[in-house]
Amino acid sequence: MSRRRGIAVLIAVATTAAALAGCTAAAGESADIDIVASTDVYASIAERLAVGLPPGRVGITSIIGDPSIDPHEYEASARNELSISRAELIIENGGGYDDFVDTLRRASGSDAPVINAVALSGHAQDAELNEHVWFDFPTVERVARRITAFLLAHDRADAQILRRNAAAFAREVQRLEATEAKHRGASVGVAVTELLPVYLLQACGFVNLTPPEFSNAIEEGTDASPRVLQATLDLFPTHAVALLVYNEQTAGPQTDQVIAAATENGISAVGVTETLPANLNYLQWMRGILQDVVAGLS
Repeated sequence: MSRRRGIAVLIAVATTAAALAGCTAAAGESADIDIVASTDVYASIAERLAVGLPPGRVGITSIIGDPSIDPHEYEASARNELSISRAELIIENGGGYDDFVDTLRRASGSDAPVINAVALSGHAQDAELNEHVWFDFPTVERVARRITAFLLAHDRADAQILRRNAAAFAREVQRLEATEAKHRGASVGVAVTELLPVYLLQACGFVNLTPPEFSNAIEEGTDASPRVLQATLDLFPTHAVALLVYNEQTAGPQTDQVIAAATENGISAVGVTETLPANLNYLQWMRGILQDVVAGLS
């Protein structure tokens, strides 16, 4: 994640942890099983897997749920540390994306088990790690199975509900994968401002033709060299790419130039977000992104 709209420098912020609705305990209340996720993305997945359980059975807390906050630079609070110290399961992205979780674990002395999405993804050894693994549906399936296994071990009385939820979630993720599979073989060239959506695009069979120096620079919040910027802009008048996918939550002159170049040359520019939009769960969010990408190509 690079520069946020309206955020120049991130300073220490108050906790954004909030318990999710449904089967979870209300904010500030104790639950039988406390789960803490680094971001609302993983909290949403856990909430879907625990839906329908008796009230207060599972408490699910997201440390970051505000799209203006960059997990790379987040400065945790004492309240976050308290949440981690009470957690019986911790879910983190890993790969350097949310290192504050490990800092909190050490500070609190927590020995709770940790589900690390990057470690489960199989991408940890990639030469150039794209840490945005929640756009990689096989990884999400692995994370969901680990969450369900934990819940089954700690709540045997509700095993039937948990297994039903797990099966329903898996079916929905598999539908997303089936949508991706419909486009494989086309080898359509696409461009991105950041690596954020690349797992999803690759699963659709699309080829990312963006110069890596450009997307890496935007990701790091710096400017690409004039040569690299021009190589990126040249993708559009030549129609080397059929689609641009950009991160709506970042801004900068070079990003704006790339979006303008796509639009001027009749190439669809599809915006995606890095965190959950308001009033959407994880599955709804990903379904909408896939629909937008497919619509952009047509």
